[in-house]
Amino acid sequence: MPDPITPVLTRRWASPTSWTLETYTETGGYRAIREALGRDPDQLIQLVKDSGLRGRGGAGFPTGLKWSFIPQGPTGAGAKPKYLVINADEGEPGTCKDIPTMMADPHSLVEGCIITSYAIRANFCAIYVRGEALHPIRRMRHAVEEAYRAGYLGRDILGTGFDLDIVVHAGAGAYICGEETALLDSLEGRRGQPRLKPPFPATSGLYASPTVVNNVETIASVPDIVLGGSEWFRSMGTERSPGPKIYSLSGHVEKPGQYEAPLGTTLRQLLELAGGMKDGIPLKFWTPGGSSTPLFTAEHLDVPLDFEGAAAAGSMLGTTAVQIFNETVSVPWAVMKWTEFYKHESCGKCTPCREGTYWLIQILERMLHHQGTEADVETMLDICDNILGRSFCALGDGATSPITSAIKYFRQEFLDLCTAQPSVAHPDQLAELTGAPA
Repeated sequence: MPDPITPVLTRRWASPTSWTLETYTETGGYRAIREALGRDPDQLIQLVKDSGLRGRGGAGFPTGLKWSFIPQGPTGAGAKPKYLVINADEGEPGTCKDIPTMMADPHSLVEGCIITSYAIRANFCAIYVRGEALHPIRRMRHAVEEAYRAGYLGRDILGTGFDLDIVVHAGAGAYICGEETALLDSLEGRRGQPRLKPPFPATSGLYASPTVVNNVETIASVPDIVLGGSEWFRSMGTERSPGPKIYSLSGHVEKPGQYEAPLGTTLRQLLELAGGMKDGIPLKFWTPGGSSTPLFTAEHLDVPLDFEGAAAAGSMLGTTAVQIFNETVSVPWAVMKWTEFYKHESCGKCTPCREGTYWLIQILERMLHHQGTEADVETMLDICDNILGRSFCALGDGATSPITSAIKYFRQEFLDLCTAQPSVAHPDQLAELTGAPA
């Protein structure tokens, strides 16, 4: 079992009215902003640096360091404003940690936004929520309204002279808008497509002004760091990946759901928390951080699920969307389903991703209908090699991860689909041919 910790990020989730201002303040909410607004902003940035908090959206970039990139020049007439943007466009297959946070504890995000905005000297914050997530959007807007009425937002917050406005923006439901620069274009009213970098958002983000873009879980962690201190935060997790983390377990487990545990927890330990594999059928493969991260197998049960441990084993921690598949699942079938998603969600701006995902789907569908050849395996690897590192954003790279890792660990399953090639294979035969649902 992982080292026991008192729940931090999820401690209010079980309360009957956890999303209300009353419950939040009764459980210590909005104490942190009183302490934070009494400090110098640079002290808060240093505190977050010292805590070792790393971005919870997938990349794991040090949060305090990102904040420090914002130029802190004169704030008078002619100076560009600074902005905070919260990436709540949770669209990675299997990822479901930010939506529950906004549903169950929206005020933790609001308070984190206030502290972060003060630290980077921003007076406007936008929370960009995935458009299909209607209930979390309503919860966030209600929480923002409550915060305004209580004097935690608006002009002269708590008599400190600090002003902040927060807007909850509903996106149009595009996975590409989870990429920070595509999100910024969408916020500005344009089609969501990634920008060429540099310039980076820290100097030329929203409306070409200095902007910090952070994930929901990252910012929701900030109030507790202010109250508990950097050493307290570092007492959880590992030296280079400190703090608690929400792991989203889905698939063939007895009790799928969100599990808060220290960074560095292993899948073996998470499975114990989740009641083990469903129906006792053995584990076959799994994703440590969503479908855009390379697959792991049963051999990786004891890999520490932190940023360094996952990378050392050949994958990425990503969003800790732990999708678990038992021995009944066809790997090529699962890979095809993920690749269909990436083809559909590609914005089409760059050729490698637009064309590469299209041809990967053509090959996978042909193979799954027993109409492929052994050469198709090498062709897919060649296509992936031409996408990886050559697309505008990480969507192209993520689309290649399940394919290359699946061939690495389960090449024979792809080859077995090529051993018999009937001249005609009707789509209704897919389940029979692959052992997976049509």
